[in-house]
Amino acid sequence: MLNKIMLIGNLGRNPEMSYTDNGTAVTRFSLAVSRTYKTPSGEKREETEWFNVVAWRSLAERCYQYLRKGSKVYVEGRVAQRKYTDKNGVERTAFDVIATDLRFLSPKPQEADVSDEFPTDSGDFLEDLDDSQPF
Repeated sequence: MLNKIMLIGNLGRNPEMSYTDNGTAVTRFSLAVSRTYKTPSGEKREETEWFNVVAWRSLAERCYQYLRKGSKVYVEGRVAQRKYTDKNGVERTAFDVIATDLRFLSPKPQEADVSDEFPTDSGDFLEDLDDSQPF
């Protein structure tokens, strides 16, 4: 069996980090993934899907430290289902992307408090990516 998802998109909000009771870091953020297509009449349209992303441990710490709203990232992980009860007492189901790998695709931020160790490596698989070609 295989449960794997790969996404390239932009953060919809700043990441939020917290810690579990045993001190494990967890960071959550939303990711907007857009695609452009033409309708049968030739009209160009854009469609955006939103994903909830969860990162753990050292990956969570790096996400919280370096990512900001609008940052472009490649996220690889698995899809996890969770159930919760909303404020009206209705049981709901949500799906999260549990990140196992993340590549920073935005340029290094110009903020003074960001170290020179900003991870800009976008991975070997993206080096030869031609943005004009869909994939």
